[in-house]
Amino acid sequence: MAIIDCQVHVYEADGPERPWAHKIDGAEHATGDEQIAAMDALGIDGAIIVSTFTTYKYDTSYAQQVHAQHPDRFALVKPIRVTDPAVGEAITDWASTPGAVGVRIMLAFAKNKDPLDPGLAGALAASARHALPVNVFATGCLDVANGLAARHPDTCMVIDHVGLPQNGRPESVDPWTDLPKVLALAQYENVRIKLSGACTLSAKPFPFSDIWDPLLRIIDAYGIERCMWGTDWTRVTSATYEQAVDAFRTTTRLSDSDRAVLMGGAAEKIYGWAPSR
Repeated sequence: MAIIDCQVHVYEADGPERPWAHKIDGAEHATGDEQIAAMDALGIDGAIIVSTFTTYKYDTSYAQQVHAQHPDRFALVKPIRVTDPAVGEAITDWASTPGAVGVRIMLAFAKNKDPLDPGLAGALAASARHALPVNVFATGCLDVANGLAARHPDTCMVIDHVGLPQNGRPESVDPWTDLPKVLALAQYENVRIKLSGACTLSAKPFPFSDIWDPLLRIIDAYGIERCMWGTDWTRVTSATYEQAVDAFRTTTRLSDSDRAVLMGGAAEKIYGWAPSR
C-alpha cells in the first residue's frame, strides 16, 4: 500500500501577494515543492493537503495551486464556513474541484456549537450528498461532535488530531483527559479518526514511546481501517518531520499489516484517493 500522510499544510511566506490572516507557529514557509522534497526524502508517496486555516482562512487558492503542480501526489481538504447561508452551494462547488476529497469544519472555533445548528446540519448533509468526508477539528468539544455523528449517520466524519489538545496546551494539562470521549465516538460507524500530531501528546523524546498505550486503545475501539496516520506538518513543532514518520514506521507496537493500513490504506479507502509515483 502507498504511504499517505493524512494531513499536511502548505503555505508561502507572508507577503503582499498572499498575506497571512494570522502568524503561524513553525517555519516561515512550507511550499509545495518543499513538501514534495521532504516526502521524497522519507519515502512518502502522497499527502492530503488541508488548506491552512491559520494563514489563509477559507481561501484555498494556494493549496489548489500546489495540487495543480503535483496532482499525482496531493489531494485537498477545504475549511468551510458553516455560518455562510450558501454553505451547501459552496460544498457542491468544491466537490467538482480537481483534487478535492473532503471538507473541514473548525468546530472548536465556532461560536455556535449546538449540534442542531442549521449551518452545521446543512454542511454535513451537503457533504453526504457529495460523498465528501467532513474533517472535524473538535478539540475541547467532543460532546458536540458526538451529537453531530448521531444526527448525521450518512455523513462520514473524520476527527482531527486524535480529538485531543496538542500544541499550546499548559504543561499542567493532561492531554489524554478526554480519551474516554474519543473512545465513545467509535460507537458511530460513520466516524473515522486521524492520529495526526500524536507525537505532540508525548511527555518523552523521540520515539515517543508513551503514546502507544492510549493510541492502541483508540485503534482497538475504532478498528485499524477507521484510523489514519498523519504528521500535521508543519503545525507540529515538538518533532521533526522525520521523527513524526519514523515514530510510526519503526515502532514494534504495530504489526506490518496494521502499519500498512494505518499509514496509507485507510486514507485511500476513506478519501477515495491514492497517489501515483
